[in-house]
This record gives sequence, structure tokens and C-alpha cells, in this order.
Amino acid sequence: MSAQPPAPRAVLDGIPAYVPKPPQPPAAGTSYRLFLNENPCPPLPSALAAISWAASRTNLYPGIFPDQLTDALARKLDVPHTHVVTGPGSVGIYQQIGQAMLSPGDEVVYAWPSFEAFPIVVRMAGAVPVEVPLTGETHDLDAMAAALTPRTTMVLLCEPNNPTGTAVGAAELKRFLDRVPSHVLVVLDEAYFEFYRGPDRPDGVELHRDRPNLVVLRTFSKAYGLAGLRVGYGVAHPRIAEAMRKCAVPCGVSRIAEQAALAALNAEDELLEQVGRIIAERERLREALGRQGWSVPSSETNFLWMPLGDDSDRVAAALEQRGLLVRTFSGTGLRITVGSPEANDLLISTLADLRSGR
Repeated sequence: MSAQPPAPRAVLDGIPAYVPKPPQPPAAGTSYRLFLNENPCPPLPSALAAISWAASRTNLYPGIFPDQLTDALARKLDVPHTHVVTGPGSVGIYQQIGQAMLSPGDEVVYAWPSFEAFPIVVRMAGAVPVEVPLTGETHDLDAMAAALTPRTTMVLLCEPNNPTGTAVGAAELKRFLDRVPSHVLVVLDEAYFEFYRGPDRPDGVELHRDRPNLVVLRTFSKAYGLAGLRVGYGVAHPRIAEAMRKCAVPCGVSRIAEQAALAALNAEDELLEQVGRIIAERERLREALGRQGWSVPSSETNFLWMPLGDDSDRVAAALEQRGLLVRTFSGTGLRITVGSPEANDLLISTLADLRSGR
């Protein structure tokens, strides 16, 4: 009998962990989670009531698919029921896309740095990542179009981009989509759609109507404040949507998540007021850091990006000592979630101290 234990797939050796090193809170005192782009506000009372009701039924399986939520999203977005796909967060839907649409050797084009799940999903499928550097912290759509080859199967695109918060806008996005061959799937990630208030904001759902090769992803984790329940959705034309459903984990969206998402949709006006307050805090933060002399690009998300290069780890460590836990991209920059007003005030004062050498 062989003494060798079973070995995982060799491809896993080259796949990074999703969050390789979460920041550590200080041993004492208050700390603020500013590293996962969470909504700083708790769920609305109506969502909490829905969660409580659904929790009393956890002895029962949820539906194979969350049909109530699918119906509600189809009505809200004015799309056929067959165009809506759901999953445990948009990351879960990315895994469905990878399984349904990628084969070993396929090339997948995406900007970098961008959403950290991209290289994981691509390599897990045995496909080949083609990373196109950002220009001025923003997607270089001309360079991405030039990177397309006969082997390209898919393009992954964040609008706005994570981790830089920057956006290309509707006009540039449409021009890019028109340059992508019809047999190449484009996955447009709109996780921060509700925070995007610029005048040239694209609407992926509208764009998908006459583009059969476009899949649009959104989530309840950010603006809707349900990150802990893991529920996201996508919009795609029926052939692709059906393929994605075949790859979904049965009952992957719990009854609790479905009911909370339905309650959040019904309270959308209240939630969007909350989003407006987060946007106001985002702009307050950016203006304050700009006055201190920090470079902070315009953001259309619930976070800010500080392109600090080799200084990233040092600044992140200093913030960590004050209980400000941010996401470090070593050698590139920091991504800082817009937190509560108290957390944002502490961030402003801490960065002012760092800037002045105190």
C-alpha cells in the first residue's frame, strides 16, 4: 500500500487566499473594521423582524432557489424571471460562472489590481489570467480591448473598481462593450451600484438587454447591509443564466437571507437615505485627507483608496495601533472602508498625526 496521502489539485498551489492577512485589533480599546467594505449601519428593524421570523423555521430546508426573491428582483429590474440568478454573495455567483463558462486554457482578461476573487475563480477553472494594469488607478479599457485574443473567453470588469473606487463611466463602458466580440462573455460587477452617484453612472441591467454576452452582478452585502447573510444576484440572458443555475449549490441562499433581502427591498427608500449619509461621510473623509496632502482618488463606492506604494504597510501598521483595521495591498496602497462618523474622525486625526510626523 502506498504511503502517499491524497494530493489536492496542483493548480491550488498558485491560488492566493482570498484575504491573506486580516488586520489584527489592538489588545485593548475600541477597534473599527474598515477592511471588508461593510455597511457601518445595522440592519433595519424590518429586516431584523424578517430574520427573526425566518430563523424560527431553520429546521426546514429553504427552496432549491430563492423563488420569492427571484420574483421580486425580476419585478424591480423589469427583466424576465429567467434572467435572474442568485447565489451566496456575488463571490458564489462568480464560482458558478467559472464552472459554467470556463475551460482549461481559456484566457480571461481583467484589470489589476481589481476584485481579489478574479485570479482565484480563473485559476480554479484551469483558465489563464490576463491581467491588464490600471492607468491612473482606473481601468485602461483600450489596453483591455487590445489584450483580447482568439483564446479570450471572458472579460471581468468592476464598475466602480475594487479596490480603487474609481469608475470609467457609461460612455467609455459602452464603447468598450461594443469592441468585445459577441462570443466573449463580459461579467460586469456592480457590487457598489447604489453608492455610484456620478452623472455618467452606467446601469448594467439596461446594458444587458441587447447584449447577450453581458452578465451583471450585484449584491445585498454592501448598500443593503446584509453582508453576514451572503446573498447576491446576477442578470443574464436565459442560456447563460440556466447554465449558472446548474452549477449553483442547492439551497445556497438560506431562507433567512432571502427574507432579509425581501425586507430590505421593501425598505429601499430608507436604505438609500442611509446610503446617502455614507456617501456624505465618504466625501468628508476624502476632502479632509486631501487637505492634509494625501493622494486619494475620487471614489464611487463605500471606501477610499490611498495609493501609498511601498509606504502602505507602514501606514497600515500605524492605523492598526489606533484600532483602525484597513486592507493593505502591499507595495500598492490601502483600501479604507467608510465607517461610522467616530471611526472616520479617528482616521482623519491619525492620518494628520502621521502626515506631520507626530
